[in-house]
Amino acid sequence: MNCHNGEKYLRKSLQSLILQNYKNWELIFWNNCSSDNSKKIFNSLKDSRFKYYENNKLKNLYDVRNLAASKAKGKYICFLDTDDWWVKTKLEKQIKLFLSDKKINFVYSNFFQFYQNSKKSKIFYKNILPEGIITQKLLDNYCIGVLTVMIKKKIFKDDIFDKFYNIIGDFEFFFRLSKKYKFRCVQEPLAYYRIHSNNYSKIKFNDHIKEYNYWLEKNKKIKENKKFSFNKIRIIKFKLIIKKFLRILNLI
Repeated sequence: MNCHNGEKYLRKSLQSLILQNYKNWELIFWNNCSSDNSKKIFNSLKDSRFKYYENNKLKNLYDVRNLAASKAKGKYICFLDTDDWWVKTKLEKQIKLFLSDKKINFVYSNFFQFYQNSKKSKIFYKNILPEGIITQKLLDNYCIGVLTVMIKKKIFKDDIFDKFYNIIGDFEFFFRLSKKYKFRCVQEPLAYYRIHSNNYSKIKFNDHIKEYNYWLEKNKKIKENKKFSFNKIRIIKFKLIIKKFLRILNLI
């Protein structure tokens, strides 16, 4: 868990982990230069499964995720941010799926979007989530919430998050993995993604566009081979450019 000044929602996030039906887990908590009460909140929830790390210089989100994964001792790795939380059966149901087939390397699920202002929730993906080799489906309609993912730790021996990214690093990482592994899914929502005014991916239009440009250039050879269609990615980038100018004009 990467924590940079996450005090506002941190307690609920940590408690959702403590309340899991599946009990054999550890939390790698990374205090990423927080200046608020995050450390105090963490220490107040005394649990021997909580492991604390910190750094004195602010690090990139994906750098911290790689560092945390390197410290993990378990067979599987999940990701949870300080403003999100899991339902109590999350770990239990995904572990059960892994145990049903030793060939499984990647499991995800649906999730709820929780709107902080209205306190209302809705299911993120209303159709059947894709399974198997889903690379093109990710390009057409990205449907994976990092807070729902559980992967085998051995994957990190060959693949880690790219530290260049600050926003679309999840997408980039899962796109790479989707070309190597079949994905499995628990169709029901197993987590809550909180939408609020400080969501990083909502406010950094310039960085968002820059990262998509970098990703498209990096995957130029794949595009030229015409194995996959990148049309939806270009549409997403175009929408971000429109939003950027609307924000400049104070229309959104």
